[in-house]
Amino acid sequence: MRCLLYLMLGAGVVLAAGCAQPNAARAKPTPIVMPDTTLVGKVVSVNTTLRFAVLNFPVGRMAQVGQVLNVYRNDLKVGEVKVSGPQRDDNIVADISTGEAQAGDEVKDR
Repeated sequence: MRCLLYLMLGAGVVLAAGCAQPNAARAKPTPIVMPDTTLVGKVVSVNTTLRFAVLNFPVGRMAQVGQVLNVYRNDLKVGEVKVSGPQRDDNIVADISTGEAQAGDEVKDR
C-alpha cells in the first residue's frame, strides 16, 4: 500500500513538472509588421497594333527601364509588359510581351 502511494505521488510530481512552463514561454510572440514595397501602377492607354502600353505610377515610385511587370485585371494575371521608356512625369511606356493589357488594368512587379 505504501509503495502504491509513493508511486502515485511520484507520477503526480512528474506530470506537474511537465506542465510547468516559464512565463517567457507562455507569452505570445509579437507580430512583425513589414511595409508593402510592391511597385503598383495603372495602365493608362494601350496601342494594340504596336503592342505597347502607357503606365502611370504614384509620385516617387517609378518602374525602371528593362523591368518586367505583370498585368492584372480583376486580380487575375492577364499579361506581362517590359518597361522600355520613354518616361514623362509619372508615365512611362512598356512593351506588351505576353498576354494583353487594357486601360484600367493594374501592373505590379513580381
